[in-house]
Amino acid sequence: MAETQINGIRIRYDATGDGPAVLLTHGYSATGGMWAPQIEALKDRYRIITWDMRGHGETESPDDPARYSEALTLADMVGLLGFLGEDKAVVGGLSLGGFMSLAFHLAHPQAARALVLCDTGPGYRNPEARAGWNRAAEKRALDFEARGMDALGSSPEVRAAARYHRSAQGLAHAARGMLAQVDARIIDHLPEIRVPTLVIVGERDEPFVGASEYMAAKIPGARLEVIPSAGHAANLDNANHFNRVLSDFLGSLA
Repeated sequence: MAETQINGIRIRYDATGDGPAVLLTHGYSATGGMWAPQIEALKDRYRIITWDMRGHGETESPDDPARYSEALTLADMVGLLGFLGEDKAVVGGLSLGGFMSLAFHLAHPQAARALVLCDTGPGYRNPEARAGWNRAAEKRALDFEARGMDALGSSPEVRAAARYHRSAQGLAHAARGMLAQVDARIIDHLPEIRVPTLVIVGERDEPFVGASEYMAAKIPGARLEVIPSAGHAANLDNANHFNRVLSDFLGSLA
């Protein structure tokens, strides 16, 4: 575990192994620690970079809610890669981390060698559907403000992160500024993606199976893999199968 100052805040990160860089971003209310099984499986061949997003885990949680946004998250990703001397990486993530990976490709296509989109979606084109998502994000924020860390969910990646979170208010700010969505840029961008893309989803992750099928159909040449006996945290629920799929994809990028 290491820390560095990026964009005016202290960011916790890990960079393990040698080889082509793979930047993995966690889901909302999880931490970079959720990628431990993938680090162990891949560190002999790749440089696996994981981190805690602002408001999460041991990364700083600014008091100002304006310091939480998609744009600032992407700036943190760019800053971390630059700090580590990497100008290009395979960029991937789970849930919110997957959405941010899509946003990263839109903003910095030259820096994304490939995409790995895990149990995630591309957002909404329908304003009413997006408004429903944002109401759920606001409810998450209010729950953290009212109940503190008792508002953490029970999914595996969240349970694994519980002892590392430092600020319930930071998680509330992140829900409003990073989890909430503002437009259809990401979903409209899918047909323009020209890098190799792996879409992974747990077979029991019902809210995201359809979204994963949609992304795989819209992104040219994308590969869809459904992980058996896995829910939303497919990388933890069936780590061995997930790791085989990910390793095969990364190996195909030569």
